[in-house]
Amino acid sequence: MIRGVVIGKFYPPHHGHKLLIDTARAQVDNLSVIICGKPDQNPPPGLRAEWLREIHPDVQVLEIDDIYGNDDDSQLWAKLTLGWLGFRPDLVFTSEDYGYPYAHYLGSRHIQVDKARQIVPISGTLIRANPLQYWKFLEPCVRAYYTKRVCVLGAESSGTTTLAQALAEHYQTSWVPEYGREYCENKAVEGDLNHWVSAEFSQIAAEQLRREDLAARQANRLLICDTDAFATSIWHIRYLNEPSPAVEAIAATHHYELYLLTNVNIPFVQDGTRDGEHLRHWMHDLFKTELERTKRPYSLLSGPPETRLKAATRLIDALLADPPVKTTTS
Repeated sequence: MIRGVVIGKFYPPHHGHKLLIDTARAQVDNLSVIICGKPDQNPPPGLRAEWLREIHPDVQVLEIDDIYGNDDDSQLWAKLTLGWLGFRPDLVFTSEDYGYPYAHYLGSRHIQVDKARQIVPISGTLIRANPLQYWKFLEPCVRAYYTKRVCVLGAESSGTTTLAQALAEHYQTSWVPEYGREYCENKAVEGDLNHWVSAEFSQIAAEQLRREDLAARQANRLLICDTDAFATSIWHIRYLNEPSPAVEAIAATHHYELYLLTNVNIPFVQDGTRDGEHLRHWMHDLFKTELERTKRPYSLLSGPPETRLKAATRLIDALLADPPVKTTTS
């Protein structure tokens, strides 16, 4: 059996790393990939290891805490590698010159892959500086991490879905429909819209985020969300008259670059499940109050659909600019 090893930071994994690992895997029976990381790095090393396991399911990924402080000591790293692996690899694959002394101290043969970055002209440094510019060099799971998320939210019949769809079309990207609406429609079939329990909102919030994370993998740098788990926490107050720490905890797991709050200065449209026309202004004020209390960046959008779309694209264009442009929200 021929055994090989690849070692690096993979900070983050990109197509250059994929070329290296795929090249190595094709030449060995068993490949170990060692990822070295520090806890203050973003994306964190544990997540990078998860990505590598997803991208390369037929290799062994070992996550190592980089506490050694000397990247140039090839003899030290070779000694550590033998301890981590528990065997001496036959082949070492790298894209760097350190691979030669590292392999020497391991007692292995070194194979260098695309040192000049001619096949895949990218580096982790470039991606960390501007991931959106080098989008094509990232796998879907890594893209999801760097996708900028914008959430459209508001009271009932305030045009959130219309705006979300228009923005997704404008930016040629993915959008995530409101799962709570789907849940309500199914609940209405059972004739039970007047009875709610707190666990339902936790379920809605978790499912909303699950669908969002899936959509982020296919997004074109930007993901438009028609509501989010934070909005679900507001609806919990609406129906149960109190906040939900559980839903708020779910909401806290995700970050959004911007919230677009749709105003209620348009006619109410009854779709068969809406029941809050008399509460629209109260709900709108509650959204605004909670956005401000939790220090979420937001902008209030008013007027007809075309006016809202124009204002929203101006704000999002600023987010996607390099570097991002600071805009005033209200």
